[in-house]
Amino acid sequence: MKASRQTTLRSPIVITGNGVHGGQPVRMTLHPAPAFNGVTFLRTNLANGHERLLEARHLAVSATALCTVIGDEETGSVATIEHVMSALAGLGVDNVCIEIDGPEVPILDGSAAEYVDAIEQVGVVEQAAFRRVIRVLRPVRVEMGRAFAEMRPYERGFRLDVEIDFDTAVIGRQRMVFDLSPAAYRREISRARTFGFMRDVEALWKAGFARGASLENTVALGDDGVLNPEGTRWPDEFVRHKILDAVGDLSLAGGQILGAYHSFCGGHRLNFMMLEALFADRANYAIVDTAPRREVGHAEAAVAAAAFASTIN
Repeated sequence: MKASRQTTLRSPIVITGNGVHGGQPVRMTLHPAPAFNGVTFLRTNLANGHERLLEARHLAVSATALCTVIGDEETGSVATIEHVMSALAGLGVDNVCIEIDGPEVPILDGSAAEYVDAIEQVGVVEQAAFRRVIRVLRPVRVEMGRAFAEMRPYERGFRLDVEIDFDTAVIGRQRMVFDLSPAAYRREISRARTFGFMRDVEALWKAGFARGASLENTVALGDDGVLNPEGTRWPDEFVRHKILDAVGDLSLAGGQILGAYHSFCGGHRLNFMMLEALFADRANYAIVDTAPRREVGHAEAAVAAAAFASTIN
């Protein structure tokens, strides 16, 4: 495995916009963070001027209905984190503190493209510390009705094999196999937008979802096809967006994954179930330090890996 150093942002990024579900305006600042910080969310503007720091890890997930939520409503939560998490993971950014003054990450255009553009504008810098990656050691599978997801060993990086099957001609059955790298993510995945069916809008509104959705941030599907005047960005934009979401959700592992992920008819819930199953048994994975052997001794590496693993279990 090649030596790989941790990274952070060169300077802060300020992003404003509305949430797709709550529709509330939000100001969000992505701050550079020290090595081993990972991605954290500092939720501000809570009752009585309180703040709450949340780790972007699967252990902090509290809901997965139509989006991924960390924290809780009583003490502070952040919803719809998957797109910004996807952009950070897609571009290989390890350490960021995201300060946010509202309950939901801005939806922007419904993809990760604006996050990617903002990150690339300020730049990504390497840090002194080396990365620790999560190596999948044996197959792990979860199922939910006809939907399923599998994680398998794969030594050449992180591969996603995602397949969807909708009972509508405009989507139908789509599949894409994607090897994650910053260049490929930027080119093939980052611009894929979230999508939804007009027939579901009223029910979503009653359930408290999609109050900020519009043709500016969602690919809307009617009985006769796509309602957006510009159409889709790719014929298979739908499965590409599912990959975008999976990259973001699976980054809640807390480190880069060395393995292959395959899902069929999946979504946020199935992605989360996959992380729960992977980390349920220590025999499923190993924490691997990418530092050159000459710089980190075996004993030091073992201690560091054990410390990192203790934050996952």
